[in-house]
Amino acid sequence: MKEASRGSLSKSREKLVAAAEGAVKTSYSPYSHFAVGAALLTVAGRIVTGSNVENAAYGSTICAETSALVRANAMGCRLIRALAVFAVPKKGRRPAASRFTSPCGACRQVLFEAAQNSGFDLEIILLSADRKTVLITSISELLPLGFRASALRGRAGRGENV
Repeated sequence: MKEASRGSLSKSREKLVAAAEGAVKTSYSPYSHFAVGAALLTVAGRIVTGSNVENAAYGSTICAETSALVRANAMGCRLIRALAVFAVPKKGRRPAASRFTSPCGACRQVLFEAAQNSGFDLEIILLSADRKTVLITSISELLPLGFRASALRGRAGRGENV
């Protein structure tokens, strides 16, 4: 993981971060009051955004990262190069204890498989709550032992899942 100033990002990465920042505005988060926006960069250079959508039945909530990935998939974009995430509490709520909000465990697994399908590690850029710094990491760093599809083909016992 590498922390850097937002100003040090390349133009394409800044555009991706700005898209995640903008996606926060479409968050539907009436229960947690914690808005999250995500933006994916496809191999073809397309940016696809998503935001969290909460539900009174909490298990039905959709995270911003998965929202963006599902939207990209529906658009026929399956080769993903990078993801940016930005989260902010809505007005009247205290900021999170951490400066950066990273994908939850379920999203990490979904992103891990997207990276497997894309054929390379997925870069992940987390924008700080104050919007001044970023944390640059990868899906393999966030989920070093992700579950692989090969485990479903009966080879998990021979170590292919690690």
